Amino acid sequence: MSRPGTLTPHTAGERHRTAGERDRPAGTRHEGGRRRASSALWALPPLLALGLVFLYPLALVVRQSFTQDEGGPPSTAPYAQVFAEASFRDALGNTVLLALGATAGCLLLGFALALVIAFVPFPGSRALGRFIDVFLAFPSFLITLALLFVYGTAGLANGLWTDATGAASGPFDFLRTPWGVLLAEITYFTPFVMRPLLAAFSQIETGQLEAAASLGARPARVVRKVIWPEALPSLAAGGALVLVLTLNEFGIVLFTGAKDVVTLPVLVYTKAILDGDYTGACVVAVVNIVLSLALYALYRTVAARAGGARTPSTGGDEHRARA
Repeated sequence: MSRPGTLTPHTAGERHRTAGERDRPAGTRHEGGRRRASSALWALPPLLALGLVFLYPLALVVRQSFTQDEGGPPSTAPYAQVFAEASFRDALGNTVLLALGATAGCLLLGFALALVIAFVPFPGSRALGRFIDVFLAFPSFLITLALLFVYGTAGLANGLWTDATGAASGPFDFLRTPWGVLLAEITYFTPFVMRPLLAAFSQIETGQLEAAASLGARPARVVRKVIWPEALPSLAAGGALVLVLTLNEFGIVLFTGAKDVVTLPVLVYTKAILDGDYTGACVVAVVNIVLSLALYALYRTVAARAGGARTPSTGGDEHRARA
């Protein structure tokens, strides 16, 4: 027991808080409360719009994917039915193979082109680097149409061939095959790999390259020992992003006219619009969403590790600068 007149820690804390509340103006407390209420009110309309425009339709798609044609409680029977179809398995395989092939092609071509633009001096290299930023804004079907004008059945290349040889048709007829879709996707998505690579290459000090060259290192060794470690995080992040984008690509497959190349987005369109199988389309859409979210989580993880990998290097540079 404490003696009369002795302040316990609890009593002292209460008196300290009471004194602090007395010292704080009442208007400041009310103003802080009004700001929090105002922030909540400003956040409410975007949340309502997001829920109405995106979350509610998405919830309807998920609910419909568990709805049976004959009615009844929600069931996984529609999933079992769709998974048993050969068309779904073929579309899933085409989607994964095209996404992996396009990602590999974009990584190889993007790294080579970014290396040339960043380290090989030639007239117009800066303008070409800026064009990469503009290229990212192009719609995918525009690139596909450009390839059709060049390599299509009545395209420029076949026209030159028939004019030169007098043949009835030209030899270029691959755009309607999986190889044509792969070429279009690599052409369109390569700048998505080049952009982060060019940003990473701009952070490499030219003194490191000059020092390696002065010590007798050949260009291949300089790329492997100096440039490659700096490019790897950006290359991984760009590759993960391209993998997510190619998994959901619809316009390129549609505009190439490759009827035998059916991917998951094309299968959703076929089931919903052409066949009228809305439940089956929702099942395929949910599968596509799950794959996209998994790959997006992979992309975020790779991007976070890429950012963390650069932090120690930056800290070391600052330490050397202070020294």
